[in-house]
Amino acid sequence: MRVYDIILKKRRGHELSKDEIDSMINGFTRGDIPDYQMSAWLMAIFFQGMNVQETRDLTMAMALSGETVDLSCIQGVKVDKHSTGGVGDKTTLVLAPLVAAAGVPVAKMSGRGLGHTGGTLDKLESIPGFTVDLSKDEFVEAVNTVGIAVVGQTASVAPADKKLYALRDVTATVDSIPLIASSVCSKKLACGADAIVFDVKTGAGAFMKSEEDAFRLAELMVDIVKGAGRKGAAIVSNMSQPLGFAVGNSLEVREAIDTLRGAGPRDLTDLCLSLGSLMLVLGGKANDTEKARAILVNTLETGAALSKFADLVSVQGGDVEVARTPDNILPSARCLEAVPSLHSGYVSSIDAERIGVASMILGAGRKTKDDTIDPAAGIMVLKKIGHKVEQGEPLVMLHTNNWDTLEQAAQLVMSAYEISRDKPDVPRLITRVIEN
Repeated sequence: MRVYDIILKKRRGHELSKDEIDSMINGFTRGDIPDYQMSAWLMAIFFQGMNVQETRDLTMAMALSGETVDLSCIQGVKVDKHSTGGVGDKTTLVLAPLVAAAGVPVAKMSGRGLGHTGGTLDKLESIPGFTVDLSKDEFVEAVNTVGIAVVGQTASVAPADKKLYALRDVTATVDSIPLIASSVCSKKLACGADAIVFDVKTGAGAFMKSEEDAFRLAELMVDIVKGAGRKGAAIVSNMSQPLGFAVGNSLEVREAIDTLRGAGPRDLTDLCLSLGSLMLVLGGKANDTEKARAILVNTLETGAALSKFADLVSVQGGDVEVARTPDNILPSARCLEAVPSLHSGYVSSIDAERIGVASMILGAGRKTKDDTIDPAAGIMVLKKIGHKVEQGEPLVMLHTNNWDTLEQAAQLVMSAYEISRDKPDVPRLITRVIEN
């Protein structure tokens, strides 16, 4: 079959067969199909869309384009979680030990941060000695020994997705729901989980700005994993303001540890309990989310979740003392500066994306994948939506080791905040739940 004919068929809005999709993905991965033809195909998909079956076929073609990870030697139902990314989203740092402490093994492959969103691997690597580069045998042994491990995804997993995403990034075809869903699900399916829970963010600090688009994406990803014979569930959560108060790698690890102690921010705690409840149900540890939530709350109250975090740090070579005295172990910034409010009133909105970009400017994130991050850099948010603030009172505290970044970051933070005379309604954290 000719590439030209497949492009033309999709451009005209017709459904592609599995063989046609396989031909495009396999040919592009091998290097037989040039970028200009694949770009035309992606643009045709962007405008004409794909139905659920086409998206499933695209996902599986990408998942099978390289190595697939066999986790069958790990006992129990392996449940994974994926977030579409946000600002201050340290959910995995809390959620993984929380779920593992409840008896569901967590064998997680995560990514690094790029742009205004942070990466789980970068956060964990702010713990001295922590390594995310375990061999497959070490990965499996860690999960079988302590019930949890978090490592980096190998380059051999879903190589088609890496090539396609690089092309989408330069051809304005990133924000296509079928292409996003197939990209996310191909990697998750290739990584071997038995069940997957998705946290789809929506709002100013999220990739999906529209709640309706976020819901469509969540539904589609659950359909895809179920069509592949796995279990799936999803939550649509609000990212109109940062999650919790900490934005930046070591700052977020501190906040995650506080949360595992039962003293974390309410929004972060609630989200982790909601996602974790779905994971326990899919993992067969509870019949419904209400019972699952009670189990998870117990792991917080008894200290089992924090102890499991210590197990994770220990098995991956980190300084386990971080679980007891994080302030003594985690890197701290030399330069701290408060950003004051220009007005008195109530915080009515926060542009989370601007907070994320400001954190990146301070050194906490990457503009390109080759940039080096400063684990101590970031932002502590002091005032969130609904909080009362007086003129001159700090809105955030900037953390950096580079004085030259403070002014630009401060200006961006000030532009992110809106102050009103009347107290606003606080946005609902979880707006939709899609159960298996």
